[in-house]
Amino acid sequence: MAGLPLVTGATGFAGSHLVDDLLRDYGAVAAWANPGGAAPEARPGVEWQAVDLLDRSAVASAIARLRPSVVYHLAGAAHVGDSWKDPVRPLRVNTLGTHHLLDAIRAADLHCAVLVTGSALVYRPSLEALDEDSPIGPPNPYGLSKLAQEVVAGRDAWSPVFLARPFNHVGPRQSPSFSTSAFAKQIAEIEAGGSDASLNVGNLDARRDIMDVRDTVRGYRLLVEKGRPARPYNVCSGTAYRVGDLLETMLGLSRSRITVSVDQALFRPIDVPVVLGNPSRIAAEVGWRPTIPIERTLRDLLDYWRHRIAVART
Repeated sequence: MAGLPLVTGATGFAGSHLVDDLLRDYGAVAAWANPGGAAPEARPGVEWQAVDLLDRSAVASAIARLRPSVVYHLAGAAHVGDSWKDPVRPLRVNTLGTHHLLDAIRAADLHCAVLVTGSALVYRPSLEALDEDSPIGPPNPYGLSKLAQEVVAGRDAWSPVFLARPFNHVGPRQSPSFSTSAFAKQIAEIEAGGSDASLNVGNLDARRDIMDVRDTVRGYRLLVEKGRPARPYNVCSGTAYRVGDLLETMLGLSRSRITVSVDQALFRPIDVPVVLGNPSRIAAEVGWRPTIPIERTLRDLLDYWRHRIAVART
């Protein structure tokens, strides 16, 4: 099935939503999964392949066979907290994996567009809104790996490479290792248990630029269609929500009486107090703005976990 759009990291949070979005327009999508992960669910129109991005020859063979029309590179080590425990892994996966992918595209003599998803955490922490010209200074190993990934993307580019710097995005299917999804999962578990209980949380005073993952992947597609190669674009809402306020919104949607308990063990070694982006560039040059209200996002996330837990109990 040559000429399909390719999504790496297609079993991941944003990757799975991007596959959904592409299927609506293309009808068929090539999707890569990590060989060490769970086998992906078979879906009409999705051509799955297990490809280890750290295996250079496997990546080269897969690209040469597929010859994709466009590549959305979403695969990578994505958890900030885990990067403190093992800083080498995100550097290897995010940087070397990206190098292998771009090198394979060059070797196959392809000139398809490639989207590389970086991170807002390449910037130096600031209490002000960050634009694409703000000072660089990653505050954690994950951010450092994403900065290195951008450098590799600029150095190894054979095809036009588009650079996204997404800020926080949430929604259904997000891992409970991320705070908002962890809140939703705990609330749904408490509701399913039918009794009042306490919810364990970390830092509630952090403020984050958060938007719906479905808006985020729509931004990725528009960047490839209308953006400028090698030019970074913030993918963000321009609004920083206090984490505790997001929790209060979800508690207000709950059918149970829930108390909140702050657990110091859930705090990160270094937690940036504010992460806020300026979306002016992507709005002006690409015409993208988020459209899904945060209240709908949180409701959909909570309903997702309610469904997951109900199915697990049957």
